[in-house]
Amino acid sequence: MAGKNYYLLSFLSTPEALGAEPPILCGDFLQHLDENVQPRPRELAETIFLSDDLLQRDAAMAGEIAEPEPVVLTADQARGEEPLSDFLAALMEDAGAETQRIAADAVWDAYFRHAAAVANRLGSAFLRAWVGYEVALRNALAEARARSLGLEPTDYYVAADLAEASDLSATVNEWSAAGNPLQAQRVLDQARMDWLNENDAYFSFGDDELAAHAAKLILSVRWHRLTRAMEGKDAEEGNR
Repeated sequence: MAGKNYYLLSFLSTPEALGAEPPILCGDFLQHLDENVQPRPRELAETIFLSDDLLQRDAAMAGEIAEPEPVVLTADQARGEEPLSDFLAALMEDAGAETQRIAADAVWDAYFRHAAAVANRLGSAFLRAWVGYEVALRNALAEARARSLGLEPTDYYVAADLAEASDLSATVNEWSAAGNPLQAQRVLDQARMDWLNENDAYFSFGDDELAAHAAKLILSVRWHRLTRAMEGKDAEEGNR
């Protein structure tokens, strides 16, 4: 409802530059939607937040983080110690039937198809476009990696039929030229933030503006996590 959205969006601070402290945590954002009886934007936000949970799951299973901080998944699911939700498992089986070369790709194929289905069911133009952009960016990076190794790029695409037609060459080139993984991640997340600022339905006060706020929030939260991790690493090295 526009009236409730106006109140929420006036109350919520817009996430600032990458690395700044988030104005609110993702779980608190969902709680505000619950308190204002906003089931549609809550489902949109939850669908978007699931992408960050799955990213943390990848990092936990690779041994990069010890304690993920999921919002939608359980802690055990985020650590890879418990199966994912039934709807994702079913979609993963379908993706597996297409012979994904990397196991994690089946999860992401399933996720993007789930998010696209939510967008269609709820009639969310923003979520549909966000999925298209995220798929296009992920596949553009997969293509760059595959070509550098002399592999067939299409073998590493996920949900290619959902990709938005975009020229991402400038972003991919800047990512490739980055001096270290953290700089490379900043290139990608800044490109994501720039896309969100161009597609956030600003001042519409519709549900899609709340969904866009959720997408900006996960970038803010992600970089706050990275900043904390880097500060902790520097402190540990300084004490040696």
